[in-house]
Amino acid sequence: MEENLVIVESPAKAKTIEKFLGKDYLVTSSFGHIRDLDKKKFSIDVEKNYEPQYVIPEDKKKLVTELKKLAKNAQTVWLASDEDREGEAIAWHLSEVLNLKKKNTKRIVFHEITKNAILDAIKSPRDIDSNLVNAQQARRILDRMVGFELSPILWVKVKPSLSAGRVQSVAVRLLVDREREIREFVASASYKVTAVFITADKKGKPVGMLAELNEKFSSKEETVAFLNKCLSAQYKVGDLVTKPSRKSPAPPFTTSTLQQEASRKLGFSVSQTMSIAQKLYEAGKITYMRTDSVNLAETALTAAQEVITHEFGEKYVSIRKYKTKSKGAQEAHEAIRPTSFENETITGNNAEKRLYELIWKRTVASQMSEALLEKTTVTIDISTTREKFIATGEVLKFDGFLKLYIESTDEEDEENGKGLLPPIKVGQSLLSNQIVATERFTHYPPRYTEASLVKKMEELGIGRPSTYAPIISTIQQRGYVVKEDREGKERKYTVLTLKDKKIKEDIKTEITGAEKAKLFPNDIGMIVTDFLVEYFKDILDFNFTAKVEKEFDEIASGKLEWSKMIDKFYLPFHKKVLETKEKSQRSKGERILGTDPVSGKPLSVKIGKYGPIAQIGDKDDEEKPRFASLLKGQHIDSITLEEALSLFKYPRNLGKYEDNDVTVAIGRFGPYVKHDAKFFSISTVTDNPADIQLDRAIEIIEEKREKDRNKIIKNFKENPGLSVLNGRWGPYIVFEKKNYKIPKDKVPAELTLDDCMEIIKNSSESKHKKRTRKK
Repeated sequence: MEENLVIVESPAKAKTIEKFLGKDYLVTSSFGHIRDLDKKKFSIDVEKNYEPQYVIPEDKKKLVTELKKLAKNAQTVWLASDEDREGEAIAWHLSEVLNLKKKNTKRIVFHEITKNAILDAIKSPRDIDSNLVNAQQARRILDRMVGFELSPILWVKVKPSLSAGRVQSVAVRLLVDREREIREFVASASYKVTAVFITADKKGKPVGMLAELNEKFSSKEETVAFLNKCLSAQYKVGDLVTKPSRKSPAPPFTTSTLQQEASRKLGFSVSQTMSIAQKLYEAGKITYMRTDSVNLAETALTAAQEVITHEFGEKYVSIRKYKTKSKGAQEAHEAIRPTSFENETITGNNAEKRLYELIWKRTVASQMSEALLEKTTVTIDISTTREKFIATGEVLKFDGFLKLYIESTDEEDEENGKGLLPPIKVGQSLLSNQIVATERFTHYPPRYTEASLVKKMEELGIGRPSTYAPIISTIQQRGYVVKEDREGKERKYTVLTLKDKKIKEDIKTEITGAEKAKLFPNDIGMIVTDFLVEYFKDILDFNFTAKVEKEFDEIASGKLEWSKMIDKFYLPFHKKVLETKEKSQRSKGERILGTDPVSGKPLSVKIGKYGPIAQIGDKDDEEKPRFASLLKGQHIDSITLEEALSLFKYPRNLGKYEDNDVTVAIGRFGPYVKHDAKFFSISTVTDNPADIQLDRAIEIIEEKREKDRNKIIKNFKENPGLSVLNGRWGPYIVFEKKNYKIPKDKVPAELTLDDCMEIIKNSSESKHKKRTRKK
């Protein structure tokens, strides 16, 4: 009989904890939840006070049998799942399913997986917190209700296989609202005026000082009029103000701020950040990674102080206790920090090292002194007009926390890069070297990145640290949202330069509207959002969603009964569902663009079986309607009649190549060239299908053929089903539609048929052994 059985959620966590406990403890894993609501059924008994009906999934039944056996043979069972509501629910499910007795079951929690933290937890066990369990159950039940009742309406009224969710649909709405804002945005132009003034440095050498006019002009005429005034103007320093300023460090990381900063500094996606952070936590490197608190324990503050004193000196120390501003945050929890401040770096893969170093620097910097700066503002008077030029400079007097860490921002900071101004005094005359007026355009509101969407959700009180990453993954997996780069467009702008008493005009070009790793709602996401906003306004209301999160918090603290909260929501919601099923109109986001000039039939755009399409004619017409897929970048609510008409010019016959017709067409997966019954994709980044002629189509065909030729390293006449190929991750063997890795000591091009069969045999035996061990 085992004296102690410790159950955690993950094998990695079990492995780390096992190192800290002696031979009297057996540590095993539940691999997350061991039971859940049945995926195929509603699984909530409304008549029995919303009682959830849990089932053990097929893939967990064998594990549950093993855990029952281990629990039966143990004197004490320690439930050591994570400290949040999800972890508490896992502990409760284990207790229920394994039929654990209260007298020999102990619940332990810890914020970090270190020896001291584990041993301290063992010394102070507690019972399962039913309030935390109820809060998790309430969330699970409410989300099941919304998803299970709304999704079938979407299948009937919009398109099959769609889904809705209490938080995911609100997240999509944020993106849809922003996209519409951007599409309706009309840029306005103005002229920004800068000047270079010549003065002298400390050694008397001439230096240039850049200044900007304190006003912008809305037209070219106004700008030219101003420059004409400057032709005979004299300039002098009207005012000079020097002020000390301070810059404070950012607080330690919460889940949200870690996701944002890892995105900006390291280029990580939200799910990537959480996956790496999970590994760091389970390896005992950092504290728990799902938190909305910026609080640090006293031991952490002391450790940070020691590191700063040793590395930078006492003057760099400034211990602070941060208060969390986000609603519902729990100060008893800690921010994300290193478990050992002595370790500035760790062993691990490159991504783990980079994320750990980011956490280490941010935590240590949060306890460092403020940076001391001196800001100088120079006002330059113009003798011929009331406008003034302003020059600013910034001197770093004491670097403080900046010696270690600078927080990034989503938008470019124009303050960056300002340095020391040359020696100057009030009343001093200045010479203008040149004055440049550049036409600038207002910019539409920025599209969301994954990290900035998390920030917005946190501001609105939507979701919690444990839900941000799953929500963002879900809305992309469901096809409502796509994360991608988009090329900008060329735009002309005017530059007016006053130099040597002459005004010169130049027309320049710039690329505008380029996007990198931004979230874009697809047409189906916009149509679903419109339908839900029309019929379920409350569910998609940001305040309602935030209010529900507060109620979950109240359940967690024992202030609200979970079934009453569910009842208050479900009864009016279910009534609305029934009404909508009966009264709502089918919605495909259809938009009539006008009339096809050839047939005289209406031309419309809508959602088809495989995505957005244009349609000429009606299903009730004697002649069948004609359909064409929209191109990438074209949208139902913004495509024009002319753009839609051009889609029906396909397939275009370009001529013949190798005695076969070459055509360009648009299909389900985008534009393509067809030749000899084979299909060759056209990249809309490099080519417009409307412009492609025969010579370019032949290039596309030959490029693909060359790529395919390079893919084949070796074929075998004796066995046509066997090939050695070049793949995305290097050479490999394909045999009977299965892939086999080539050992590093083998040269792919030199492999014989016998060599390949030996590799396949060894690979198959290795897989069989692994499966046998699992049993």
